[in-house]
Amino acid sequence: MTTPPARRGRPPQTAEQADEVRARIVAATGAVFTEHGSRGLHVARIIEAAGISRPTFYRYFGNAEQPLHVLLAASNDGLVGGIRAALAQSTEPVQLGIALIDAYLEWAAGHGPMLRPVFAELHDPGSPVSGYREDAFDDIRALVRATFAALGRRPPGPLELDTALQVCEYVVFRLSAAPPAPEALAAARIIMIRSVLVTLGTRADIESALTLPGLFESGAAQSDVGTQSSR
Repeated sequence: MTTPPARRGRPPQTAEQADEVRARIVAATGAVFTEHGSRGLHVARIIEAAGISRPTFYRYFGNAEQPLHVLLAASNDGLVGGIRAALAQSTEPVQLGIALIDAYLEWAAGHGPMLRPVFAELHDPGSPVSGYREDAFDDIRALVRATFAALGRRPPGPLELDTALQVCEYVVFRLSAAPPAPEALAAARIIMIRSVLVTLGTRADIESALTLPGLFESGAAQSDVGTQSSR
């Protein structure tokens, strides 16, 4: 027997309906945030986008920012989880650097148009986005240092690690202004890989990276760098 959908303003009758309404509110919040940013996030806009009543909204969330926190927490979990999985793929440093970059780009691509306001508010202390950015960076720093230690290498210093992370962040910020063409995305990937390897790698890492086709060739923007040995 099919459960009828919840009507506008009507309390859900089952746990499944409650989950569906909550998910609808969170999705609507993402749509409003994408269009207006966190400062334009109002309950009236969310309930209009979700097709629910105001009482229904307040049955699940106390204000417009709470469902945004759900989205941002999921975003952080996706980024940190993706990088954790990437760093577990290999014990070869160059391939680890490439896997980290690919995990970062996959996370960014998964946000679609919402990536633009996320990156626009990363350094805005008045936005909840900036707090989540710091939490994610703390987790990523810890993961990278633990990986270096497990490989028997000197963990990167704070300035080294933050420089590598912020270069990657800046490149993706540039891409977030509009959906990038495939060649632009491939070129950005190369820039990020080079930056991470030069900032965090050793001479031996750079010499190993020089054997990968396209990575340091003039004008290279190949998207298959490192895939032969990382797949």
